[in-house]
Amino acid sequence: MDDDALLTEQMAYYRAGAAEYDRPYAEREDLRELLAAVDDLPIAGDVLELACGTGQWTSLLATRARSVTAVDAAAEALALARARTAPATVRFVEADLFEWQPSRCYDTVFFAFWLSHVPPARLPGFWNSVASALAPGGRAVFIDDGPAAAAEETVLSGQPVPVALRRLDDGSRYRIVKVFHAPSSLAADLTALGWSAHIRLVAGKFIGVAEPPAACA
Repeated sequence: MDDDALLTEQMAYYRAGAAEYDRPYAEREDLRELLAAVDDLPIAGDVLELACGTGQWTSLLATRARSVTAVDAAAEALALARARTAPATVRFVEADLFEWQPSRCYDTVFFAFWLSHVPPARLPGFWNSVASALAPGGRAVFIDDGPAAAAEETVLSGQPVPVALRRLDDGSRYRIVKVFHAPSSLAADLTALGWSAHIRLVAGKFIGVAEPPAACA
């Protein structure tokens, strides 16, 4: 399976499962701990949120930001995000993150549980696009699963791209990209791309703050 076909199936999973997406946030203490950690992160100014999903993080970002532009490709998830996020300073955009380009620069680019869904071959291009969206002095802030989370997934072996199998309540099954980045190797990869990054583990997940090699003009 090539990247495009896998990403199409991944998008189908998130569209079909939008109504189920919030369940872990109500059930898991580690996710609630991560949500609380937003208060300690360098989020300020105009914020671009990538893969905002159902808006679990969007409203928290809005309390810290001058404005938030929240982007996601799943219309079903965006509908839920709009319903839970009231501030007029938040703008939602429906777009494919592998194709969409921002028309302006931002002080902060934030993404939670998105990096693990980016195929390894597309990571350099992804980080370049994040850098191009950051204003001078801006930072990328990101949260995702660490290697320990692999034990919670049905990981498929022998695939050209790291893949996990997800099931929805109706019994349907979908393959998604799922890369379990180790903080040390991710920091090394970012350093090789010219970024300056600090990544730490919190509740078995990682939180990263990174400054790009260059900012957008």
